[in-house]
Amino acid sequence: MAETVVEGPWAGWIRYLDDEADTYPGTFLPSFARTEGAGRATVAVETRPLHRNRLGALHGGFIAAVADHVGFAALNALGRPEQLAAVTIDLQVQFLGSGRVGPALFADVEILKETGRLFFVRMTFRQDEDLVAAATATFRKAPGKT
Repeated sequence: MAETVVEGPWAGWIRYLDDEADTYPGTFLPSFARTEGAGRATVAVETRPLHRNRLGALHGGFIAAVADHVGFAALNALGRPEQLAAVTIDLQVQFLGSGRVGPALFADVEILKETGRLFFVRMTFRQDEDLVAAATATFRKAPGKT
């Protein structure tokens, strides 16, 4: 489910919640997205103690799961809500630094190329001005939604 936030710190962003209570994305949603121009969007996820590893930093699996999610949230924010039913066929994550629990994790998302069946996406993840990770992904468009 997606809705535009009307007040508070996320006012003007699109908030994503999971319609089904017992799915994996429920462990890190809600997320928030906004467009940044043609083919670009920013997606943010609030971080909680549940997202940390044993060293107290954000867990790499959490960052990878968020990377899988933010591409779809960005496509929706960019006017392609039908692609929420697309699937990830490739995801590569490079960890650049330790993420912290507390500050939101922001992903700057860019659609590099769209073909008849695929989206090629690049993402960088930051907290404040600190780079945490980078990722690339290939998404297979939702059937019949090219």
